[in-house]
Amino acid sequence: MAKLILTQEVTGLGAAGDLVEVKNGYARNYLLPRGFALTWSRGGEKQVESIKAARVAREHASVEAAAEQAAALSAKPVTLTVKAGESGRLFGTVKAEDVAKAVEAAGLGKIDKRKVELPAHIKSVGKYTANVRLHDDVAAVIDLNVVAG
Repeated sequence: MAKLILTQEVTGLGAAGDLVEVKNGYARNYLLPRGFALTWSRGGEKQVESIKAARVAREHASVEAAAEQAAALSAKPVTLTVKAGESGRLFGTVKAEDVAKAVEAAGLGKIDKRKVELPAHIKSVGKYTANVRLHDDVAAVIDLNVVAG
């Protein structure tokens, strides 16, 4: 088992700054190469504090503010205009960053692209849903309309 400090949120494992213990292969082959975690050391405790401080700065100030934004996100569908072929197949795929930019352009506030969870690869035009974790206790569901443009 390997002790790691998460540098960003990993679904099903923990949030940035958390100390986790995972199997060696998962750490060596997935978390460390992608920069999702750092190996734990005694000097790493200082890093944990700075990571947690950055996480707090990115999050909403309160659960109420996150709940208000969640209600706004759930109430209005977000339209993503992407390049697509005649059959409706996209040139590329829709990424979490694209969703975050579309939400901001729609006037629904800023969201962190790392908090957006897409169901699968979106490779064609149509209607989809995405989950956004705005706070530890608040999540929102966004209706996405992917249109050719």
